Amino acid sequence: MRNVVVTGCPRADLAEVATLAEFGVATVHEAIGRTGYLGPGIRPVYLGSRVGGTAITVVCWPGDNLMIHAAVEQCRPGDILVVTTTSPSSDGAFGELLATSLQHRGVRGLVTTGGVRDVAELHAMNFPVFSAAVSAQGTVKATAGAVNVPVSINGQRICPGDAVIADDDGVVVVERPRIGSALAAAQARTEKENASRAAFREGALGLDRYDLRDVLSKRGVEYLDHEAYLESQ
Repeated sequence: MRNVVVTGCPRADLAEVATLAEFGVATVHEAIGRTGYLGPGIRPVYLGSRVGGTAITVVCWPGDNLMIHAAVEQCRPGDILVVTTTSPSSDGAFGELLATSLQHRGVRGLVTTGGVRDVAELHAMNFPVFSAAVSAQGTVKATAGAVNVPVSINGQRICPGDAVIADDDGVVVVERPRIGSALAAAQARTEKENASRAAFREGALGLDRYDLRDVLSKRGVEYLDHEAYLESQ
């Protein structure tokens, strides 16, 4: 890995990212072809946050948060810090003090494959954090890594400036060039879901709404009344 801090990276349009965030992680993930989801291992450390921003990526060594401190300088309002490590680490590399520094710069949240601590303080600050672990174990500041290089989380490639959407369902990333098409797809999916919701409120069944009776038939599912079922045993 090249030890580098890349400056001046282009970012997605924040207004478009904010609109995308309103649709929510699940809707965006489904709308863009079930891609971009960072997996169930990245979870909110407290519930109730929905945030969208542009990625500032960080690669740290395990048990070391030096490059997070280096990344703070590169952050602008609307960014979300995305932190990975060169090998798995659950140490609490991020807490209240770093969050205070980031919040001052207008950073909207943190996504990390590692650990965080000071959860109560982060909640009180209303600083959204999505992580793979919570750990009181701290870190050192000794080993060089990288800032604003492409990273991978759960097989999903994340580049600086990509859109990061996070809420109680997890985190999804949309590549910067795909944001326009993602917005259109998310809008179409939302309209379809709204129509289904209205139908369900009137008593419609998913079996009919989604044409699932034919699917059941083709899969060999039989409908038997109770007596016929008992006799068939």
